[in-house]
Amino acid sequence: MIACTQSVIRREDGAAILEFGLVVPIAMILMFGAMDIGHSYYVRAILDGAMQSAARSSSLEGASTLTAQELVDLRVEEAVLALAPSATITSTRRYYKTFSDAALARAETVIEPPIDANLRCDPGESFIDANRNGIWDSDGGSNGQGGAKDIVIIKFKVSYPRLFPMASMLGWPANVELESNSILANQPYGEQSVYGLPVQTNCPSG
Repeated sequence: MIACTQSVIRREDGAAILEFGLVVPIAMILMFGAMDIGHSYYVRAILDGAMQSAARSSSLEGASTLTAQELVDLRVEEAVLALAPSATITSTRRYYKTFSDAALARAETVIEPPIDANLRCDPGESFIDANRNGIWDSDGGSNGQGGAKDIVIIKFKVSYPRLFPMASMLGWPANVELESNSILANQPYGEQSVYGLPVQTNCPSG
């Protein structure tokens, strides 16, 4: 009886299947995770490349029109959607008069009581509208492409569901979030416009 029991204990039939069942899930998670990371890096590379091309096109004369900007943005979107068809893509343009203004991104000065010095443009307060666009700008810039010689910061944000359906098992978010920025100077196809004298403007009421 003892000899029979020892024989059963020493038998290794089916051990390979058990080991395979333990190893395969881990290997699959690592493989899919690597594929997901590789895909996101590839999408980022394509986004950055398309972004640089878009920035060069945006700096040309005539690119300040909304139609021209939409065509430039469309080329970036097509490049990204070819790799991530379900991606959501948004773009923003902010322009400044100098590189230092763009780098500092200082908020327009708010006139507020010392007891509420939070540096925000709250209802009932006023601000110095330096770029005269009628709104308080937390970075001192204005929306759009600007004109000749203006400094423009273009940003593209991309969000799409991960290829890896079990990414949460690794603590990853469900979506891949990418952002590409470019700063450029519009070509000197004319004289750079200048703002008028700053004006004091009321902050929005709500």
